[in-house]
Amino acid sequence: MQHYNLLAVVGATASGKTRLGVALARVLQGEIISADSRQVYCGLDLGTGKDLHEYGEVPYHLIDIASPGTEFNLFDFQRHFFLAFTDISSRSRLPILVGGSGMYLDCVLRSYRLAEVPANRVLRAELASLSMDELIARLKGATDRLHNTTDLTDRDRLVRAIEIAEAPAAREDAFPEVRPLVLGIRWERAALRERITARLKERLEAGLVEEVRELLSAGVSHEKLDFLGLEYRYLGRHLKGELSRNDMFQKLNSAIHDFAKKQENWFRRMEKHGTVIHWVEGAGDPLSEALALIERLDVDPEPPRSSTP
Repeated sequence: MQHYNLLAVVGATASGKTRLGVALARVLQGEIISADSRQVYCGLDLGTGKDLHEYGEVPYHLIDIASPGTEFNLFDFQRHFFLAFTDISSRSRLPILVGGSGMYLDCVLRSYRLAEVPANRVLRAELASLSMDELIARLKGATDRLHNTTDLTDRDRLVRAIEIAEAPAAREDAFPEVRPLVLGIRWERAALRERITARLKERLEAGLVEEVRELLSAGVSHEKLDFLGLEYRYLGRHLKGELSRNDMFQKLNSAIHDFAKKQENWFRRMEKHGTVIHWVEGAGDPLSEALALIERLDVDPEPPRSSTP
């Protein structure tokens, strides 16, 4: 039995993980499953870095499957992932999970047991009289693991998080066995910063402002933009007249750099929790390095843990 049945490619924003994942899919007869919490939404193209032109003939999944006006959460992602994983595997193709959304990656690689929780009208009526601070305290008292920190800033999301945290234990679905081989692509910090800034400039020149304007015209509120990621949050503020274009660029660029650091910290945390990530160098030839590593691991499936980035 092959020691892995899922290849995962992880990395910080602008690291080139999509390009590497697609290149590996071409060589290994694979199909991409996106592990990006925003690429699931239609119309969020430039701001999420879908880069669909890179896929060519390579099939992809979990991109453009939800309306930006709806909520797509960790539970939804996990269910959609297993459907795609099972479908791809049944056709003797290799599922390749590609993304940088740490919680989405972790829920698959470490098999979170997430149960479907229906709306609880009695509980919601009870919570209606509580302040935001009281709701936050109640959620933190119910769980020590928050799936999304935005749950603490939006009342509806906060109430739903409490609903899930306080729900009685439910029957767990039987998931297919996942045996992952995880590759990570890394860069020196200065080089990654240059890539992030250059990519932001390219996306603005390619029409990112117009993309956000179209979302607003389609009925997506400024409040919703805040929850669709940094690019949409800052572009929304720019279009409201709160930020000049230069201020928007500077603040957004800085925020994306900080986000990349958080992603790298998350990957370190995954490793501390037992996920082995085999790192390849983005500045070199990551495809050749990844293929050589995969070939070696096919011979020796239990190598020592690789170093962290």
